[in-house]
Amino acid sequence: MIKRLQKRYALSEQGAKDLVKGCLACVFQNLSFMFPVGLLYVLVDDLMNDRVPGKKFAFYIVGCGVCIGLILLTTYIQYNATYFATYTESGIRRITLAERLRKIPLSFFGKKDLADLTSTIMADCTFLEQSFSHFIPELAGSIISTVFISISLLIFDWRMALAALWVLPVAFAIVGFSAKVQERLNQKAMDVKMACADGIQECIETVRDLKANNAEQEYLKGLEKKIRAVEHRSILNEFGLAAFVVSASLVLKLGIATAALVGSILLIGGNLDILTFFMFLLVVSRLYDPLQGALQNLAAVISTRTNIARMNEILDHPIQQGEHRLSNKGYDITFDHVGFAYNTGKTVLKDVSFTAKQGEVTALVGPSGGGKTTVSRLAARFWDVSRGKISVGGMDISKIDPEALLSLFSIVFQDVTLFDNTILENIRIGNKDATDEQVLAAARLANVDEFAEKLPEGWHTNIGENGCGLSGGERQRISIARAFLKNAPIILLDEATASLDVENETLIQTALSRLIADKTVLVIAHRMRTVAGADKIVVLSEGTVAEEGAPKTLLEQNGLYARMVKLQTESQNWKLA
Repeated sequence: MIKRLQKRYALSEQGAKDLVKGCLACVFQNLSFMFPVGLLYVLVDDLMNDRVPGKKFAFYIVGCGVCIGLILLTTYIQYNATYFATYTESGIRRITLAERLRKIPLSFFGKKDLADLTSTIMADCTFLEQSFSHFIPELAGSIISTVFISISLLIFDWRMALAALWVLPVAFAIVGFSAKVQERLNQKAMDVKMACADGIQECIETVRDLKANNAEQEYLKGLEKKIRAVEHRSILNEFGLAAFVVSASLVLKLGIATAALVGSILLIGGNLDILTFFMFLLVVSRLYDPLQGALQNLAAVISTRTNIARMNEILDHPIQQGEHRLSNKGYDITFDHVGFAYNTGKTVLKDVSFTAKQGEVTALVGPSGGGKTTVSRLAARFWDVSRGKISVGGMDISKIDPEALLSLFSIVFQDVTLFDNTILENIRIGNKDATDEQVLAAARLANVDEFAEKLPEGWHTNIGENGCGLSGGERQRISIARAFLKNAPIILLDEATASLDVENETLIQTALSRLIADKTVLVIAHRMRTVAGADKIVVLSEGTVAEEGAPKTLLEQNGLYARMVKLQTESQNWKLA
């Protein structure tokens, strides 16, 4: 049962156990509310049979105290078993989702956007937090306690019990049959919410371009439509839920009428005493109140399926696994007939074979879309190949844990990602155990000191979200400083100097030449002069290796590489008329 609950509600093992405890606590709490009814029944029985209640004064006082104490105790247990356990599980769930995302291949993120994943970790978890603290335990508690009470009523008088209880399966069936309708409504509501969240995020990220093109008003009109769609869907959702819950509640209320009607007929016919009649009316009126809430809880539980499905999509997605122990002999990177296609079905690499040797600089060049960046990502196992094999020092990387493998790589991306922290801490990401002296040494190698020491708080200046307070070249240098600090045996450079001016590019290239000594270096470049000094050029075109060899040799062959060099040389002489 625990495993089933884990799967059904995206819970940890402890969370599933806590959910069972919470449900049982709600059962005991609901049953405790029936003890005052029993005490009242005894009091009425004494009054009707001329047994003076005054003689049992102490009994009723103690009975009231026991009832109050029992209700307080079960309520306390129920509160701790549902609310506190739920908040703990909510934290565990968010951490589990984040950990899972850390191990999922990057191919998964190609079909997911940031707003969608953020909504899953934050909004979906918050909704389930409410479900597990309010809806599910109370629903289970109401149903189980009602079963116990119903059995007792059937034993006491089956005729009155049937008159009172026939409405229960009908009412729950109405809400239960609404499951498919609710799922469709919730999915449509979720779709428009995600579209709205994407639109808002896109608006914030592209506000500069919108302003530059006077496109703000037009874009905001489209965004307003998305916001109105969310409003419209929310109203439809509430109406769809209310239509079933209100109908079920009306049916539930008929139970009081039928119990009173059948009881009256039996009472007139002499087949029922007035005390039993009174007791049934009292129990039934007490029984239907929590059940009315249970109907709403059932509808709410049904609506959680969409949120849980989104979480399970992450939790059930295959992760990249492998050996944690590295067995490589050297650091040569070998691509052996590698093919790769993204989730979209677009084939990027068809049959790529080459070797990037240790101690050499291997440059990947070629037309846009030829697969240069994909090759570097596959080498670090950001994705897994569709066919063929990639090895590092003879070690098949598909059999190595990605985090263990990445300990061999220092990577400088073309698109730099920085954190809302100080310059020092942004560089320290390259080696979290590095001292300030080591961080500063790496920063100076990357020429970061040139601008860092001019900032208001120097190295301790907070650079804002994604380094918004820095220029593109400054952000690039911080990224390169991370690679210096990590000092791994394999270097991947994806247009590492693309955002630098000529002077800084020369300084960085000089620093990089010190960094790459005796290491395996894979460079992606679009500017041919950047890779003119490489030991080996691999020209990628249409997913295959079109040419490879030393720059001088490829120029003499007068092939694709030579044509690219010629075109870029001509473009450098271009000027405004």
